[in-house]
Amino acid sequence: MSAFFHAVFYEPLLQALVWLYTYAAFKDFGLAVIMLTILVRIVLFPLFYKGVKQQVLIQKIHPKIKEIQERHKDNKEKQAMELMELYKKHGVNPFSSILVLIIQLPIVIGLYQVILKEISSGLFDNFLFLGFIDVRKTSIWIAIAATILQYIQGRISMPKKSAGKEGGAAEFGKMMVYVGPALTLIILTRFASALGLYWITTTLFSLGQQVYIMKTLKKKDEEKAVKEAEKELKEIHHGADSRKN
Repeated sequence: MSAFFHAVFYEPLLQALVWLYTYAAFKDFGLAVIMLTILVRIVLFPLFYKGVKQQVLIQKIHPKIKEIQERHKDNKEKQAMELMELYKKHGVNPFSSILVLIIQLPIVIGLYQVILKEISSGLFDNFLFLGFIDVRKTSIWIAIAATILQYIQGRISMPKKSAGKEGGAAEFGKMMVYVGPALTLIILTRFASALGLYWITTTLFSLGQQVYIMKTLKKKDEEKAVKEAEKELKEIHHGADSRKN
């Protein structure tokens, strides 16, 4: 399994990093890491897009989910049936995020290992990002920037408040908005700041995707509302014309 992982994930990522460092990043290891992260995110864009879209859709229907859970809190079978109908109606697969994570995890782990291991491999000789940040060392500023961005992403991902008492999953999500960034800060103040550059880049990508998807879905909702209003108006006019005749 280790040889398979090395051949399929680690080695291609390493070769891509070497090529970027040599020909595209002006032999700046930190810049090469950012470019490689962007390249990986572009390749994985359909998977990340699907995962974020499902997350946004679940956030959108969160009040309805809460309503069903409260209405059938004593009948779990009925609750599950209505939730599945709700998911089907809005094109939500509650398990897709887990599947997307499983598919992309080997690539993310491979990228993580390449960044940390190749710092001391001898393949690279310039570790000053933009000429003044040594990415082999920890950087409190990069760690703080990554932490703030993750906090912003967590806040955007939180469902809007709905009436009634919050369930366990909602409370856990609210807690992770703070726990996630705290863990990020702890991790990035103990590892090379090259890892922080990866973290910042991939979080910015996620934020951009999330904002784009939310705007796209909002626009579709507005277009749907306009069409429904036009249809209703036509039906009213048609009914009025029928009465006249």
